[in-house]
Amino acid sequence: MIPAVALLLGVVLGLVLHPTVPSELQPYLPIAVVAALDAVFGAIRAQLDGIFDDRVFVVSFVSNVLVAALVVFLGDQLGVGGQLSTGVVVVLGIRIFTNAAAIRRHLFHA
Repeated sequence: MIPAVALLLGVVLGLVLHPTVPSELQPYLPIAVVAALDAVFGAIRAQLDGIFDDRVFVVSFVSNVLVAALVVFLGDQLGVGGQLSTGVVVVLGIRIFTNAAAIRRHLFHA
């Protein structure tokens, strides 16, 4: 429940405060959001499975965001940032949908 509340709180704060992102970091923001969503959905699944650990969640959240941003940064440096961004989104998207399916099965037994 903690990850869901934190996600909701973050969305509300973002809508209320309208934070600005420096232009140098703007290419990495969508990738960071997808990586963070992967960690949140994984945490919700772990909570439903009864194996949630807050330390694992924090480490997973931070490392997902940093690794995804690093891969995209390296892609930009090599001139293939778009392709690596797509690859990161596809991989994390698959993980998000896998976790969403597990959450659905757990909640609706279907």
